[in-house]
Amino acid sequence: MALAVLAGLGLALGGAQTAQAQAARKAAPSVPAPPVAAPGPAGAAPTTEKSMLRLAEIMGSLAWLRGLCGASDGQLWRDRMNALIEAETTPPERRQRLAAAWNDSYRAWSLSYKRCTPSAELAVQRYLTEGASLSRALSARIAR
Repeated sequence: MALAVLAGLGLALGGAQTAQAQAARKAAPSVPAPPVAAPGPAGAAPTTEKSMLRLAEIMGSLAWLRGLCGASDGQLWRDRMNALIEAETTPPERRQRLAAAWNDSYRAWSLSYKRCTPSAELAVQRYLTEGASLSRALSARIAR
């Protein structure tokens, strides 16, 4: 079940990019790239747990920023996060950590951005790209 949710999420993240966001990326001032999880010992890939938490953060960010910048899919990101949490067959603590990551990210962006700016649009574009890549990698990892 989680694999299907992740696969669908990868498609949604990749398809949510708009021409407006692409144009904003070209015209917007440079914004620091979102943090990337540091590799583990000897260059090992980040754990699935860290990747899932990062994906939850990205989805929380998109829920606020996409709605703020005029996209009508803010609720969609909340619904997809709920589907991902429900698909988790792990201990309740992990589901709680995923929800907390989503909530913390949503809250942080809602405190920082009250209107859509070129920087906010650029952040959306970067999160869509990172989220699509991350969900594809997680799908591949889980499928093994």
